[in-house]
Amino acid sequence: MIRLCFVCAGNICRSPTAEAVMRARIDAAGLGDAITVESAGTGGWHAGDPPDRRSAAEARRRGIMLAGGARQFRLDDFDRFDLVLALDSDNLADLRRIGVGDVSARVHLLREFDPAGPDPVDGLDVPDPYYGGVDGFAHVFDVVDAACRGLLAHLMTTLPESR
Repeated sequence: MIRLCFVCAGNICRSPTAEAVMRARIDAAGLGDAITVESAGTGGWHAGDPPDRRSAAEARRRGIMLAGGARQFRLDDFDRFDLVLALDSDNLADLRRIGVGDVSARVHLLREFDPAGPDPVDGLDVPDPYYGGVDGFAHVFDVVDAACRGLLAHLMTTLPESR
């Protein structure tokens, strides 16, 4: 079983979107018994809150449901997950700072797996749409979807041949 955790700041926009998109891609590939997915935030100020309504609306528009409540990433999550995927470089730095020992092998930026490579403006960061308009949530969905497709392709190369 491969265990993934997507991490953004508050766990209400980007990381729940990544969690839901990745789960949909995993299910479509018939790999639900081989890969599990969760999400969290580096901050706890939204703990228990549902996903942002604008993120949920964009996902619904594309046939994907966001569910669950926000939670803060905990130190023991490093032991629970095989890959911790930060949505931007600030959250990546926070994760590396709170990790004990060398967590770099398990902590990556999600967009490292985007086959299109770095964005000319945002680099490997998934931009935070929280303070912007609805178009930002559509853009985040597109960016996350591309990176999740690349991540799934990468993970499929690590699964046993019997799959």
